[in-house]
Amino acid sequence: MLTHIGTETIETERLILRRFRYDDDDAMLKNFIADEKIQSLYSEPVYTTKDAVKGLLDKYIGSYEKDDYYRWAITEKNTDECIGQIAYFLVDSKNHFAEIEYCIGSEFQRRGYATEAASAVIAYGFDRINLHKVQICTKTINAASKRVIEKCGLTYEGTLRDYFYMNGEYVGRLYFSILRSEYYGE
Repeated sequence: MLTHIGTETIETERLILRRFRYDDDDAMLKNFIADEKIQSLYSEPVYTTKDAVKGLLDKYIGSYEKDDYYRWAITEKNTDECIGQIAYFLVDSKNHFAEIEYCIGSEFQRRGYATEAASAVIAYGFDRINLHKVQICTKTINAASKRVIEKCGLTYEGTLRDYFYMNGEYVGRLYFSILRSEYYGE
């Protein structure tokens, strides 16, 4: 049985994963949410105005009332600037698994931040929520995300071929997961 506790702050070596706040809007626009390439890699719309971001933040912040809602702003510990996001966007309480999505602004990529954040959220899922399985999917065209997933110790499960239609071509969806027993080395 899962223990839903909602989105609590997670601290890592270089990051603070915390709930979104309305004052994150400028950093979100500057760092990732207005970037078409970043948003398309995880199938999210582009937000280009403060009003649009406020609408999204209304949804995020309003959902924190639910104990089974898990979405974090990824912030650098030394600046508290929001540089991306990570979430258990799919939580299956009946089958005890959850799926992670994440993005990091282009300026902050290739520094290990996505791996650091994903590793922390995986630990949170097993240690705090009592998940049986954590999965992450990525597009076949997103080699950087595939590396993050592999560094986090997930196992490749398979590819859904031609899952997305993007820019006039089909793109596959890669599935990876880690089981509780694998995570704890049982």
